[in-house]
Amino acid sequence: MSIEAVTCRRGVPAGSEQEVAALYWDAFGRKLGPALNPPDTGRDFIAAHVHHDRGVTALVDGAVVGVAGYQLGGRALTGGTVRDVLSTYGLFRGLPRLAVLALFERTPRKGELVMDGIAVDAHHRGGGIGSLLLKEVAAIAAENGCRRIRLDVIDTNPRARALYERHGFLAQHTEQTPYLRRLMGFGAVTTMYRPVTEADRAGGGAR
Repeated sequence: MSIEAVTCRRGVPAGSEQEVAALYWDAFGRKLGPALNPPDTGRDFIAAHVHHDRGVTALVDGAVVGVAGYQLGGRALTGGTVRDVLSTYGLFRGLPRLAVLALFERTPRKGELVMDGIAVDAHHRGGGIGSLLLKEVAAIAAENGCRRIRLDVIDTNPRARALYERHGFLAQHTEQTPYLRRLMGFGAVTTMYRPVTEADRAGGGAR
């Protein structure tokens, strides 16, 4: 597929929440499962609590084939309150799920945009969609006065780490998490940073 066939736009288009949720679950379901399983319920929960203005999407023929989420101004692509979790899963099943979800919380520091991750449809990987999404997120960071972009990548996703490194992200530190390997499928998390540059301020263009 030619990259020219891909349209990159800011925001999650109305009506595509289930598509975005499916992409996120495909990419991060092993990690999210302990908090949001069963899968159908988890996807529905994500879809119901999407913050449309905290993502960049890639579309082919009107269908969302890629999404990058980010945190800015106290809001991320995926939402849902404590009440939402308890309403969906019940009190006794919901409380331990909240404890798992708390492990994923990352608060941006001043001047920092935190990426939640990139998910691309399996049939469209390797065609440059991830790079397009990263470029647009960098432009958003620049427009909002951020000095750097931060993300976490797990040890079982070397392909994502290679993408980030190609786009200037450098590993800052790695936290060993062997206690999460059985529960979530990974045993280490690396935090990576990339400065916002003048090229980012001049780049972007999706709206």
